[in-house]
Amino acid sequence: MSQKSESDVSAEGATSQAYKVLQNDQVGRYMVASRELQAGEEIVTEVPFVVGPKACTYPLCLSCYAPWPPSPDDKPLCSKCKWPVCNQECENSPQHKDYECLVFVQANEKFNVDVALLDGNDGVPQLECITPLRLLLESERNVERWNEEVKDMEAHNKIRCEKTQWKSDHVNIVDYLRKRLKLDRFSEERIQTACGILDINTFEVRTTKGFSARGLYPTVAMMNHSCVSNTSHSISPIDYRMRLRTTLKVSTSGELYGSYTHSLLPTLLRREHLFKSKHFACACLRCSDPTELGTHMSSLKCNKCDNGIILPLDSLDSESTWNCTHCNFSTNGQAVRKILRIIQAEVDAAEAISGADGADAIYERETVMKKYRSVLHPHHAFLTILRHSLSQMYGRVDEYLLDDLPDIVLEHKVDICRLLLQVLDVVEPGYTRVRGMTLYELHAPLLFLAKGQWNAGVIDEAGLKSKMTEAATILKEAVAILTLEPPETAEGQIGLVARESLVQLEQSINNL
Repeated sequence: MSQKSESDVSAEGATSQAYKVLQNDQVGRYMVASRELQAGEEIVTEVPFVVGPKACTYPLCLSCYAPWPPSPDDKPLCSKCKWPVCNQECENSPQHKDYECLVFVQANEKFNVDVALLDGNDGVPQLECITPLRLLLESERNVERWNEEVKDMEAHNKIRCEKTQWKSDHVNIVDYLRKRLKLDRFSEERIQTACGILDINTFEVRTTKGFSARGLYPTVAMMNHSCVSNTSHSISPIDYRMRLRTTLKVSTSGELYGSYTHSLLPTLLRREHLFKSKHFACACLRCSDPTELGTHMSSLKCNKCDNGIILPLDSLDSESTWNCTHCNFSTNGQAVRKILRIIQAEVDAAEAISGADGADAIYERETVMKKYRSVLHPHHAFLTILRHSLSQMYGRVDEYLLDDLPDIVLEHKVDICRLLLQVLDVVEPGYTRVRGMTLYELHAPLLFLAKGQWNAGVIDEAGLKSKMTEAATILKEAVAILTLEPPETAEGQIGLVARESLVQLEQSINNL
């Protein structure tokens, strides 16, 4: 990018002038470090411009986003507008009371409960309007921020107008707002632009009860994407305030990147997701490398020879030929995609089983891993996803609680964590939540194994101290990462527990 073609754009919310916004014709606005930034340094704190339900949402409360109705016999509606809420508190929540509630009352438009509950699992068309409506209403109330931060955000209308979603949005949102809700002061173009801004730029938020919604953070959304980012964001479940921080050291004028897809997916699926949802073809360093920066998260094992790995000739071409590195075997992108879809379906089914379901959650994941061990590279994305879940389930799931695990299972958990970290150190490097959690999960079985070996007389006091010191070093890094998270989040809570555990562990080491 030519520095001469870039223009400096003013931006608010910088922490000690940590970043500045530049702009060019190729990517529009983007963020760079205005000075050298250390890993874990806060870049910006931002409150959302708007928060609301996701697209294609299930029936939910318009305030707390809990699934609605609370029970089959209890279908509470707002006493004023007759739309779904949980209770009086949710009805009086400003984000509902001061926004769509007023519009629904004025238009005398009520929620169709029967239709919503008939096929709500596939989305409720009537709820599609909520977040775009909130965005449009906020644009009138917060004109300054709208003009400075939001109205010029990318909406990709030229691309979206050729998609089926555009037509669906026209019926469920544009016509609904302009005709049923009598909001013809908003033009069709402005409403579609609002839909595009939300579709492309929002971030997932979680409520205090763990329910999901979406929030629009205009400043943070200016970051370009990379499948190996150098930033991480945390969102408070209480006020939805976002804190953006570095995960790695960033030099002055170094670009700040976020990630807009699941980093543990293989390249083919990451690029498909980004192209479909964000309307661009990612060509970052990771996507451009057939080996995914040496992790082999997309690589398959060759069943025609002993040590061959099957890689694409061009990882940026979904139809590329895939060749074995050791023999003459080759296949095409379509065949690989078919294999990935089959395996992904089984991985998704296993991942849908929560730890609350007990030992089945572990068994199903281990079964899928064993089934495809001869097909996928040991570091393949699908195996990595399963290991990520298993790293947190061993020690927490009934029948597999940490105190009850035999040494062979403790060693298995250690192996899972170490294999996971080999991948994360490349694709989620530095001060990332997933690395912090994995380090935390790794330290505990190391301590249990060391204690068992000491009690059995396998190691002496010096050996015990060495192993405890190794665990303390790992735990110390986990603490450094997880205590950066808001204390009201699950990771933040674990960070506080980990910090107390570290103090106790270091005292135990000093007492040896």
